[in-house]
This record gives sequence, structure tokens and C-alpha cells, in this order.
Amino acid sequence: YGSTGGIPLNQPVVGMAATPSGRGYWLVARDGGVFSFGDAAYAGSAGAAGLPAPVVGMSRTPDGRGYWLATAAAGILPFGDARAWGSASGQTLPAPAVGVAS
Repeated sequence: YGSTGGIPLNQPVVGMAATPSGRGYWLVARDGGVFSFGDAAYAGSAGAAGLPAPVVGMSRTPDGRGYWLATAAAGILPFGDARAWGSASGQTLPAPAVGVAS
């Protein structure tokens, strides 16, 4: 459905989530920039936010109308219909977070 191959990126892509239909997907870059392809609806990004920790992954909501971005500091950033349930951001972690699952 597309790629970021022809787009100059500020940071590399570090995560991907498929839409419920399987006819689209989102890619997320380390700086929080989100790229939508196919039937994936863009719900926002953190690309210009200047995050204190890099994004390490993403997960979509069950209906595909939103997604969460996870940072290495265990911060969770909700977009679209994704709800904010809390995060471990600001806590001392034994190691950086490396991903997120739905």
C-alpha cells in the first residue's frame, strides 16, 4: 500500500501496525512521526513534539480508529480513539522499554 522509501525522514521507522481489515497500516518513526497507508486513517503524531525519549513502537485500537505510541521511557501517547490508561513514564526503569503490544 506504500512505504516511506521516497520520503526523507528525520528519524528511522521503528514500528508498524496493521488495520483490522489488513488493507492498510501505519508506520511510526523514532521521533513519533506517523505515516498512514491503504485504509489506515491518520489520527495524529508526535513528530513535532520533541519527545524526551524515542518512540519504540505502536499498537492500534481494536476498531483501527486510533493507536498508541510507546517511548523508551515507557510513555504511552494515545491518538484517535485510543484511551490514555496511564504509563510508567517518569518512573525509574531497569532498562528502556522496547515495544508495545495490544
